[in-house]
Amino acid sequence: MRTENQIQSKINELTLQRRSLEARRAETNANLPQRDHLQAQLQRVEDMLMMLEWVLNAPAGKYHV
Repeated sequence: MRTENQIQSKINELTLQRRSLEARRAETNANLPQRDHLQAQLQRVEDMLMMLEWVLNAPAGKYHV
């Protein structure tokens, strides 16, 4: 099990990756295949960020009554 600090560190790392990918995507407007590849990478990074944020803010309580 990862600690909260380790998870937050990974979130920070992925946030930097997301910013880099967004900047690169903005620069490659004309090259559609490369832009599509960057968009796919960006989507994966955003999915990982969402999962890690959910881990940090996991709901407490019962899901089924």
